[in-house]
Order: sequence, then C-alpha cells, then structure tokens
Amino acid sequence: MTSELNLDAYLSRIGYTGARAPSLECLRALHLAHGSTIPFENLDIQMGLPIKLDLASLHEKLVRRRRGGYCFEQNTLFMAALRAFEFEPKPCEARVRYGMPAVLPRTHMLLLVDVDGVEYLCDVGFGGEGLLHPLPTDGEAHEQFSNTYRVVAEGALRVLQSLHADGWFDLYAFIPEERNAVDFEMGNWYTSAYPQSRFVLTLTAQLPTPEARYTLRNRTYTVIRNRVETTRELDDAELWKVLRDVFTLDVPDGTSFRAINPSSFDAPNS
Repeated sequence: MTSELNLDAYLSRIGYTGARAPSLECLRALHLAHGSTIPFENLDIQMGLPIKLDLASLHEKLVRRRRGGYCFEQNTLFMAALRAFEFEPKPCEARVRYGMPAVLPRTHMLLLVDVDGVEYLCDVGFGGEGLLHPLPTDGEAHEQFSNTYRVVAEGALRVLQSLHADGWFDLYAFIPEERNAVDFEMGNWYTSAYPQSRFVLTLTAQLPTPEARYTLRNRTYTVIRNRVETTRELDDAELWKVLRDVFTLDVPDGTSFRAINPSSFDAPNS
C-alpha cells in the first residue's frame, strides 16, 4: 500500500522533520503534524465531485494539491504513512454519536496502533473536536492541550468521549476489529452520495490546532480558543477569505457549493 506514497512529499506537506522509526515519540509527532496541518473538509462533495480512496488519488489531492479531506481520506493516507514508518495500524469502523438520538450508520474510520504493548487510538480525520495526539485506550482521562479525552468500554464497543462542562460526551463508538478497504468504500459512498448525508447537505471545513479549534459549517464560523467559543456568520467575501487564510484551501472565489448555492446543482443521485 505504501508503493504509491511519496513519503518525503507527505512529510514535507505536514512539516514533519523528525526521526523515522516506529516509536511512540514518532507516532505522537506524526499525529500532531498531520492533524493540525491537513484540514478536515468536504468541498469536493459540495462541488459535485467524487471522493476516491485509492492512495494515488489521495496523494494527489491531499499532498500535491494541498487540499484536505474527511475521515476515509485522511486516515487512509495516514495509515499508509504509518506503515512506511513500520507501524502496524489496524483500521476500524465507528458509528458517530455526537449527541445524536438515533443510531447512525458506520461512517467513520479510525486506526488502532500498538506501541510497546500499549494500544492507542489514532484519528486524524474527525475534524474540530478530533484528537491531536494518539490516545491510549485504557479508560483513563488524557489531556490534549485544551481538550480531555478517554476511551471507555460499553460491552463489546469502545467509545471515544470528550470532557465538556456538563460531563463526558460521546463522540463515536467502535468495535476494535480490523476492517477491509471495501468496508470503507461502502461508507464512503453513503457519506459522499446519499442525499440525506450531512456531508451532502452541509459545507464544512474544520481544523484542530494546539492553540485553537476552527470550524466552518455553511456560513457559520466558530473558533474555540482557551475554552472560549466565538461564532459569527460569514458573507461571501468572508467565506472565501476564511477558506483560504484559516483552512489553507485555495478555492476560487465564486465556486458553487451545493449547500450554499443549491440551485446550481441537480438533485444528488440516490
């Protein structure tokens, strides 16, 4: 799988200049570099373009063209990089919870990585509230800059939680079993093409950093810094400026997005 990954180009893309060995120090540094550099975004879906998960396409989009992507894209690319470092990541599927009252389909991809007999949850594709460092799956609370996370057992499931002002909040639930690439192709189709998918209905770009967390949903732009949240609505000029300056996404002014300019698109295929 690593044969189509230009590792040097990938490491340059995320600004990683450290050692290349399967150590916890390297895993932490790679996770932070990728997670805080390549934005979570669904602009291609919003422009009516397909999402391809083969490594050559991911390298072209996320590395050479310096775009972002969502979980299937981000974590597939990250998995290839980890394998190039001689880690052995295990890809798993999750159901996002995030305060939803209904059971949602398995439309999230994450990685489990063992280092020196300790299992870590690695996930560079969950967006604004996502991890910046690998998280031990030991049930204990672990601080990551201004956020605190834990992975707890729920029967056969493992649940990633974040600590909010009113207590622990479920982000997603997964079974710690390895899945195949075809499983993620199914989830990717649903997420990118099903008419009621939130990624079809909503434009988003998100980026977590050690200093702040940035989220754009349609025209609503939110920044969380030092646990203080500020939100404002963007006009057209501000929308393009935020996409370029905050999320480093070079999209021409006036590009039509399904959620912003629905009249420019036919109804999505069912």
